Amino acid sequence: MGLRYLTAGESHGPQLTAILEGLPAGMPLLTEDINAELARRQQGYGRGRRMQIEKDTVEIMSGVRHGQTLGSPVALVVKNNDWKHWTKIMGAEPLVDMEEDEVKRKVTRPRPGHADLNGGIKYGHRDMRNVLERSSARETTVRVAAGAVAKKLLSLVGVNIVAHVVEIGGIKANVDRTLTLEALKERSESSPVRTVDPNVEQDMMNAIDEAKKSGDSIGGIVEVIAEGMPAGIGSYVHYDRKLDAKLAGAMVSINAFKGVEFGIGFEAARKPGSEVHDEIAWDKETGYYRKSNRLGGFEGGMTTGMPIVVRGVMKPIPTLYKPLMSVDIETKEPFSASIERSDSCAVPAAAVVAEHVVAWELANALVEQFYSDRFETFVEEIQKQREYARGF
Repeated sequence: MGLRYLTAGESHGPQLTAILEGLPAGMPLLTEDINAELARRQQGYGRGRRMQIEKDTVEIMSGVRHGQTLGSPVALVVKNNDWKHWTKIMGAEPLVDMEEDEVKRKVTRPRPGHADLNGGIKYGHRDMRNVLERSSARETTVRVAAGAVAKKLLSLVGVNIVAHVVEIGGIKANVDRTLTLEALKERSESSPVRTVDPNVEQDMMNAIDEAKKSGDSIGGIVEVIAEGMPAGIGSYVHYDRKLDAKLAGAMVSINAFKGVEFGIGFEAARKPGSEVHDEIAWDKETGYYRKSNRLGGFEGGMTTGMPIVVRGVMKPIPTLYKPLMSVDIETKEPFSASIERSDSCAVPAAAVVAEHVVAWELANALVEQFYSDRFETFVEEIQKQREYARGF
């Protein structure tokens, strides 16, 4: 059946919740596995004050006993430390002491680039706080938590994954493609902007500082690399089972992400076929492999066994301290859009989110394709697939 998860919670509500279903029984899982990834999401140059308020840690509420999954749904909870300041504004109980038009922090001025106006029209919310609280990128906290569980599964079957920043505000990193995945991880984790190119690190930080100083925001491009996926995962038979399509959908589901590419990506439109496709080779030890990886580890919607390389572009955060013009939905008069607490650049943090949504889709593809009731058998089945592909 595969994996699935559901998240719930508002940005300033009491907690964020994720329920995960489909994990094999007997998989090792500790809160530390998840908390380490949540901490990474909160790091990065350009983050706002919310990161000082919230120190995200997870509680595993079900589905795990004595450090191993049970096969039943796993419930994860991340509590919002700021909730104590929002109990009257975001509480579930009906209002008693104040009329509806006196609700504190009511939002009637939709912000350009946000879900405010469209969400208000969809659900009939005259107070668009009902929209922005859920559409907030705060929800990616528990998406990272879910992805951390997927990363744990992947690591136990020999699949490793890392994300890094390749561009911020038009400043591009020069990525050494000879670096091992471990070296990429070490360099990116030690960088405030999560780049592997120390020559542009300061320029990126300067660009973020300049954007903040001018009340603006900047975006960028992140890259996720995954090594160790067996060949033949995904499908060429049905459009909705192509694994690269699922990864593309997962990437653009991240707040503010507007585009995706694999391998050399859009550059393929500017090159002849001889400089796009990857020649096939074979040796006794490795089996089949490609002499290059321009297609980013995919052919026909399936993995080739080469590293998966996927990039996503994040637009600048639309909440600005020099707000753009909007229209008050009550008066229809033009106003400067309201300001919610925000970051000037969240690209380094978005790289962590991208890493985890990719991890979830890769783990889901493996669980869908192989017997997964028992983790021990699941691991054996994947190893058999690798041996089969090597000798095919």
